[in-house]
Amino acid sequence: MSDDLDDLDGDLDDVFADEDIDGPDGVRTFSIAELAEEINEVLADHFDEGLWVWGEVSGMNFKNPHTYFTLVDADSRGRKVQVSVNLWGTELNKLRPTLMKSGLELANGLKIRIFGNLDYYGGFGKLSLIMRGIDPNYTLGDIALQREELIRKLKQTGAYGRNREVDLNPVPLRLGLVGSKDTAGITDFRKQIEESGIGFDIKLANVTVQGDTAPAAISSAIRAFGRRDDIDVIVVVRGGGSKTDLSTFDDEAIAMAIADSPLPVFTGIGHDVDFHVADEVAFAHYKTPTACAVALIEYVESYVDAVEGAWSDIASRAGQLLDESGHTLSKVAREIAVHTRTAVDRADERLGDRVDRLRRRAPQLLAERTLAIDNLEKRVGLLDPVNVLARGWSITRTTDGRVVRSVDDVKVGDEIVTTLRDGSTSATVVDKRTSPTDESS
Repeated sequence: MSDDLDDLDGDLDDVFADEDIDGPDGVRTFSIAELAEEINEVLADHFDEGLWVWGEVSGMNFKNPHTYFTLVDADSRGRKVQVSVNLWGTELNKLRPTLMKSGLELANGLKIRIFGNLDYYGGFGKLSLIMRGIDPNYTLGDIALQREELIRKLKQTGAYGRNREVDLNPVPLRLGLVGSKDTAGITDFRKQIEESGIGFDIKLANVTVQGDTAPAAISSAIRAFGRRDDIDVIVVVRGGGSKTDLSTFDDEAIAMAIADSPLPVFTGIGHDVDFHVADEVAFAHYKTPTACAVALIEYVESYVDAVEGAWSDIASRAGQLLDESGHTLSKVAREIAVHTRTAVDRADERLGDRVDRLRRRAPQLLAERTLAIDNLEKRVGLLDPVNVLARGWSITRTTDGRVVRSVDDVKVGDEIVTTLRDGSTSATVVDKRTSPTDESS
């Protein structure tokens, strides 16, 4: 580039030397219009095939259908250098398929490598680069490099896995939602949550999710939710978009806000193929806002299933104990009968020589047996289904009177009757679920 500019200076000298000399010092005098034409002729001669330049986009300005911006760099001394870029609407239409295929969108701060032709516009006295092409691999490579450098930094400082070490409430119903209100991402997330029928409580932090101000807004919302005691999970969502827009979630400020959060952070950002630094450091990440909502619903449903399974286990065990107690009671009653008959037989055999003794002991034996019977009656009373029902339990039977102790005792469509303390209810089986404990055993 510098060699071309040196040649350009020489050619300008040659061009001016060839012209008529009409100045007081023997050098030709140009009108401004003539000078503009001469500059453009020299530029066309030296850059007739166009040229590639790279730099950072700054000062984006859209004037339909055209786009204007400045390409910025720094020289060897660290001083800012720049060139104006004009992207005409017709050229933008030609480049749009390339930008869409690579997922890029021109934006401030983006490093790009572009192709074009130099043009000096005398109306403004301004040299500009007329943009006609772009190398998307250059920008994508720079984005990937910055992402890798940030991830390496987060791992070195221990921030990378910090959020995955916080505790997650087993029933995460209170959600701190970070996103842009009324966007597709927020709408999809809310719709999935509402259709679940679960009583989630959502508090929304409405923030911008793209542009220069987005990282600060998103990270501030995350930190604000982290200081509250009425939030179980912080959820960060954004619908699909260009890689340029979604690169917001590769920002260090957002990554550190997630890493430092005392609450678990769930992310659902972009499309199925998108993955960002925010996803890397989050407690859990999901491919889309909808998938993130589904995961939260499954967390709650899993807890509910576990509780219901535990209750079924308790009811089943209570029924088992009741049956065992009934068998034990019958066994004790039979043993009493046997012992009684044996005692009578022995008494008859020894009646002759032990009448006096039996008379003395009869009251004592009667009292002992009476006490034993009373004790047994009390035990039976404790296990009496009526008393069990009075303590809040219930007994479910089929219509033919069989006690339902397992989901295998009934099938969908069966009529069942549940006996309670103060009456009974009837129902029809519409669903059967096996508890996690039964499946593993």
